[in-house]
Amino acid sequence: MHLKNQESLVAEKSYTGADWQGGYQSLTQEFDYWIDDIEGQIPTELQGTLFRNGPGLLDVNGQYLHHPFDGDGMISKITFTNGRAHFRNRFVHTSGYLEEQKAGKILYRGTFGTQKPGGWLANIFDFKLKNIANTNVIYWGGKLLALWEASEAYRLDPYTLETLGNEYFNGAFSAGKAFAAHPRLENNCEQDGGKPCLVNFSIKPGLSTTITIFELNPAGEIVRQHAHQVPGFCFIHDFVITPNYCIFFQNPVTFNPIPFALGIRAAGECIKFQPNQPTQILIIPRFPKKGQEEIKILETQSGFVFHHVNAFEVGEEVLIDSICYQSLPEVEPESDFRQVDFEASSPGQLWRFCLNLKDGTVRRELIDSRCCEFPSIHPANVGNPYRYLYIGAADAESGNAPLQALLKIDLESGKRQLWSAAPRGFVGEPIFVPRPGSEKEDDGWVLALVYDAGHHRSDLVILDASDFSKGTMARLHLKHHIPYGLHGSFTPEVFGEI
Repeated sequence: MHLKNQESLVAEKSYTGADWQGGYQSLTQEFDYWIDDIEGQIPTELQGTLFRNGPGLLDVNGQYLHHPFDGDGMISKITFTNGRAHFRNRFVHTSGYLEEQKAGKILYRGTFGTQKPGGWLANIFDFKLKNIANTNVIYWGGKLLALWEASEAYRLDPYTLETLGNEYFNGAFSAGKAFAAHPRLENNCEQDGGKPCLVNFSIKPGLSTTITIFELNPAGEIVRQHAHQVPGFCFIHDFVITPNYCIFFQNPVTFNPIPFALGIRAAGECIKFQPNQPTQILIIPRFPKKGQEEIKILETQSGFVFHHVNAFEVGEEVLIDSICYQSLPEVEPESDFRQVDFEASSPGQLWRFCLNLKDGTVRRELIDSRCCEFPSIHPANVGNPYRYLYIGAADAESGNAPLQALLKIDLESGKRQLWSAAPRGFVGEPIFVPRPGSEKEDDGWVLALVYDAGHHRSDLVILDASDFSKGTMARLHLKHHIPYGLHGSFTPEVFGEI
């Protein structure tokens, strides 16, 4: 009897491992069709193009990758026009992708865990990594760019998704220089007379790390650029901006290059989290004044941050909302990413970091303890105070689990709204799209891809961002699945059939 009572206290899982694993199968085909299988109705005001990026191949001709982040980038495009939607997907034709497809086997070591077949002898002293262009996709300056943070961007045709080659920004970039996968779009840049501005960075790691910040005008030209030296090895995926600062979280990790050089381990397997070291917060002025301190470094409790929601300034303070993990989920050699034990690791949770620039102190506040990732806000509020955020979340309030729900958080009232695809649905990054001409911050739609394990296909769901309780406005059933992706963006430009 006592045992039964104990068992009843254990919450049932909202998913099965087999269902979740279905989203990690390669999609080798490229499609081009109108989406006709629709539940509900697409809002006629929703006009524009949703671009998504992520690893489309989880194997090369049957040779499985050791980590999904090593997969070749595949762009998906859903064009909304006059209440209809058109789908197209295409692989980014990087030089490495074309070489491996021609050879029918893995030719490159993956950054996160994949090794070339043949053991250490086949990998020793091979430092050449493949630009997989699989992390994000943005439309800026009249160009569609597929991004991967360790190398240059690839330019694509926004209509056909054909790969046009590397993008060097009118010669401002050289071959191999990184263009990170998390640019931040400032809607109203005071420095540029109120025009929009795209802010991005590149990392050149080493014993000390070089962080280069660059800002692009609406024509896609780099108008400002400055580099900064930071002590130690930086493993940074994302950053935030305010009108005056770029802010980076330097996670407490070390990199031991010896196993990588000797062909024993992939680069990602040589990164180790240091739980006894603090997380450092790097505050870099966007427009340094003469005599101003170049960079300010503050410290907070040890933790690991992949993604930030937003940052804004309040007097002498900078407030940053981020998804923070107790430690880095390390890539273990010989492990299988399809066999993740979610319960064995801590979830990402939403925290607010309050930086006092005057006295150099940092305080933390837990906003939400629910497992969550991939935040989205109204694009006009990037770098400014904001009220609403949308984020992928676990179905259950506690514990670690795959993302199966979309969570709306009202930071002012504390109200939460949850839309769940459980038990057989698994969500990706939500994108908030403002309604044209709207004045309310949450007046618009939330778009998200959902993997439906029951039909082994993906759906594009459209929710009313102002009220999740209304349920799904429209659910667009694709003819196939899309492997779990990473990031994407929406543009009001219509690139597709009309």
